[in-house]
Amino acid sequence: MPPKILLAEDENLLIEVLEKKFTQAGYEVKIAKNGKEALEILKSGEKFDLILLDIIMPEMSGFEVMEEMQKDENLKKIPVIVISNSGQPVELTKARELGAKDWIIKTEFDPQEVLEKVRTYVKE
Repeated sequence: MPPKILLAEDENLLIEVLEKKFTQAGYEVKIAKNGKEALEILKSGEKFDLILLDIIMPEMSGFEVMEEMQKDENLKKIPVIVISNSGQPVELTKARELGAKDWIIKTEFDPQEVLEKVRTYVKE
């Protein structure tokens, strides 16, 4: 079975680029376009090897999703890579405190680099 990634992101262009890159690399990708949807998918019992999580999303922020994940023993084990427009130290610190493994800044975005980061945390 291919490794499975939940991509929680609300920017369609970024979704298309990452979904194509991961699918070509042999990953199964599920999309959530807002934080609430991401949390519902996670709580549905579907198993994921990694979550790519935007911080600023409709309905529920990435931070709120991570806060909810921390309350669930199974969900808090899933590696999270945060995707954000900001690289502010205060946000980086908060993301790490909530369990994020890594951080990708959208303005410095390179799909190949994202794939390499994913491979670091997903045991294939």
